[in-house]
Amino acid sequence: MFDFSPFFDNFDEILQGFWATLRLAAAAAVLSLIIGTFLASFRVSPVPVLRAFGTGYVNIVRNTPLTLVLLMCSLGLNDILALKFSENSSTTYYWWAVLGLSAYTGAFVCETLRSGINTVPLGQAEAARSIGLTFTQSLRMIILPQAFRAIIAPLGSVLIAMIKNTTVAAAASYAEVALVTKTIIDKPTFANGVIPLFLGVSIGFLILTLPTGYFFGWLAKRMAVAR
Repeated sequence: MFDFSPFFDNFDEILQGFWATLRLAAAAAVLSLIIGTFLASFRVSPVPVLRAFGTGYVNIVRNTPLTLVLLMCSLGLNDILALKFSENSSTTYYWWAVLGLSAYTGAFVCETLRSGINTVPLGQAEAARSIGLTFTQSLRMIILPQAFRAIIAPLGSVLIAMIKNTTVAAAASYAEVALVTKTIIDKPTFANGVIPLFLGVSIGFLILTLPTGYFFGWLAKRMAVAR
């Protein structure tokens, strides 16, 4: 039997780490949704420059390791270029982690949303143009609302992947639960119990991701578009 006492002895620190993970995931979810929506709009835009920018961004960022993106934010932008959000280092590292994670996840949100746009019948866009709507108006009032309804379940999968990707935020020096766990293990007073500690943290992530998956699955069925 595993001894879970190392997990419960450091429960307060782990709880603070999960709270940091939740703050990071919530902010990154909102920002990545905004970034992904703009990128998807660029990718289906009739303007060649916007299409080229959206395609280039997605292909580059989506194929770049997240660790490298976060290191570029923390070491490149923060340390070398001295771009800071606050005099408080923890606040600065938090926002760099949010921006790095959002920039990375936004590329996946873009492709998910673009697949939803492709499910909207072409006749609806043509009808929008026939009544005088501009591209932006038809995208905002007709295409995107239907696209979002069609991708609720895949979008939930992207969000779950993003929640798990928050463990890489240690590369941006942000103290989320993975970095807190490493700090606990590095303590001189830490006894044998690495596996129970990892199991406890894994259960914590299940508590975050399983309800998220069930919620998006339920919402997808409720908001399903009738064809």
